[in-house]
Amino acid sequence: MVSLLDIIGPVMVGPSSSHTAGACRLGLLARGLVSGTPQSALIELHGSFARTGEGHGTDKAIVAGLLGFRPDDERIRTAIQIAEQEGLDYKFEKTTLSDSSHPNTVRITVERGEIQATLVGSSLGAGRVLVTEIDGYPVEVTGNFHTIALVAEDRKGSIARITRILADQDINIATLRVSRKQKGGDAFMVIECDEAPGEGVRDELRALDWVRWARRLDKVSGA
Repeated sequence: MVSLLDIIGPVMVGPSSSHTAGACRLGLLARGLVSGTPQSALIELHGSFARTGEGHGTDKAIVAGLLGFRPDDERIRTAIQIAEQEGLDYKFEKTTLSDSSHPNTVRITVERGEIQATLVGSSLGAGRVLVTEIDGYPVEVTGNFHTIALVAEDRKGSIARITRILADQDINIATLRVSRKQKGGDAFMVIECDEAPGEGVRDELRALDWVRWARRLDKVSGA
């Protein structure tokens, strides 16, 4: 099914929905992994992002997302200057990811305080995005939902305990995906929710003694 958004694209500061709106949303998702504007960011551009991104404003858009600006924010045009004022230390590099990577792909490593996180994501067109990796774990995060990402010990009953916490807060789960690198090791869980989990929910999850870390990613696009 083709939506009107797919035809006319998102409301945004131009010039390109792929290189600007999508890039901004990827920056917003990376920002969420450290719960605010990072102190430093390494932004590695792949494919078309690397070749033509600067001319299409990809650099400004990603930095704008890291600062918390949405795709329709006029401040995107001056995001580079604002970042310097806000103390965001960023660095752009060109890289080559796997052959299967989408042409408009970026790997963003962010640090804030003692927290460091890395995501790999692609801009698919019309402002749509897909995060395919967080901290080395394969994921599928679209930004169309409020999302919780967490790493926990691979322990029996852990999924039931986590979903109970969300149910107690009247939060409906849209999707839930779990992956692990080995049995008995750490498991990575991505939960997309219809309602926004508050910081209290995130903190309750963090308080579980078998949860390594938990992040709350705000919805950045979609209906």
